[in-house]
Amino acid sequence: MTESTGNKEAQQQPDDEWLQVESLDLDAQGVAHKASGMVVFIEGALPFEEVQLKVQRRKNNWEQGTVTAIRRESSQRVRPGCPHFGLHPGACGGCKMQHLDAAAQVAVKQRALEDNLWHLGKVRPENMLRPLEGPAWHYRYRARLSVRYVVKKGTVLIGFHERKSRYLADMQVCPVLPARVSAMLMPLRELIGSMDARDTCPQIELACGDGPDGTGLGVIALVLRHLEPLSTADIARLKAFAAGHEGVQWWLQPKGPETVRLLEPGGPALAYQLPEFGVTMPFKPTDFTQVNAHINRVLVSRALRLLDVQPEERVIDWFCGLGNFTLPLATRAREVLGIEGSDTLVARATENLLRNQGPAPGRGALAPTSFVARNLFEMTPAMLVADGASDKWLVDPPREGAFALAKALADLHQQDDVPRDGWAPPRRIVYVSCNPSTLARDAGLLVHQAGYRCTFAGVVNMFPHTAHVESIAVFERA
Repeated sequence: MTESTGNKEAQQQPDDEWLQVESLDLDAQGVAHKASGMVVFIEGALPFEEVQLKVQRRKNNWEQGTVTAIRRESSQRVRPGCPHFGLHPGACGGCKMQHLDAAAQVAVKQRALEDNLWHLGKVRPENMLRPLEGPAWHYRYRARLSVRYVVKKGTVLIGFHERKSRYLADMQVCPVLPARVSAMLMPLRELIGSMDARDTCPQIELACGDGPDGTGLGVIALVLRHLEPLSTADIARLKAFAAGHEGVQWWLQPKGPETVRLLEPGGPALAYQLPEFGVTMPFKPTDFTQVNAHINRVLVSRALRLLDVQPEERVIDWFCGLGNFTLPLATRAREVLGIEGSDTLVARATENLLRNQGPAPGRGALAPTSFVARNLFEMTPAMLVADGASDKWLVDPPREGAFALAKALADLHQQDDVPRDGWAPPRRIVYVSCNPSTLARDAGLLVHQAGYRCTFAGVVNMFPHTAHVESIAVFERA
């Protein structure tokens, strides 16, 4: 029995009322209002469509369901590019927006960024940047693919979970993965199905590198998570698979990420390149790198143009990771400091610095650069002062944002009793965000409490066909 005002799940039931879809939320659901004023979230519906739905959840002040009929269709509705996308049983849950034109997807994300900045941070950027866009297909150079041997079906499934389900989708292709990787899904299923360890290999992590000239696909690293030691026969099967598929390297992970090792040492290194800056970035497949290699190159270029680093300036790169922004900054600045929370990433960034230290085509040697590890979620004004004055900041936090950093900067702006030893706030901050809500929160601190203006903001379409919103914002000292 359905409860209209309770907090229990509603029984799935059709609703005869035709609804006008007003907008799209960050989960790519259409948003509408019933005649009663009840907010309704509708999977599969697009803005300006007139639809009916099947209600699946009902709470006190909202309902959620799936579109069942469309009386007026959006001009932005398109045919999905993947046979596994949709609302049908067993549909893959990896993408949420394939039914919406790619340009319209970007417009939705831009609106989401502006809405978050205003509603959460009370910040309106003085200028909106043109969105950064790239290929809509075959862009995903990183992925975590679940693996499951299904006894009843006598087959192995590899890929993403079904929409709103713990079950794996029966994926045979994946157009957002590189074409060579997509074509490898069925052979991989056959490989795992033939192994002695088919029941104890729950995951394959994918990480792709650039080709030797910085273009195209290079190394395809496949990290096999195995819960028990692999037999000699299974090792031989993995090696034979790699030999038969161009660029494939197997890495084995018996326990945590620190146990990952290359199955067959030698061969080309896993790396990506930033050709504009003459920088090559080796990495391990479990290191954090951006999913979309093309967009990452464009993003680094835009961030450095917006920061406008001059040869006499000192720059701090907060949440620096492997040095994705730090090393390009070192081709422009007088001195660069990279700060990261992970000792492992600091060590890897230092290795990458040494790898790129000398002159390269189109540039000289890198500026003096150093990396330190620090808990960036517990920053204080005194810690900021201890890192020394810098002319400009590059901030690239995880989804949690950079609240402690922004708060410490705001406290220094408002407090006169903190010893400064010549410290001064940065004149400009470029903030790269993967979560518009935490960006908005931090922007509110910077603008309303730390003495900055938000001069630019715009979206970066790092994940086409998903609801993920990546963005970039610029803050100038008022």
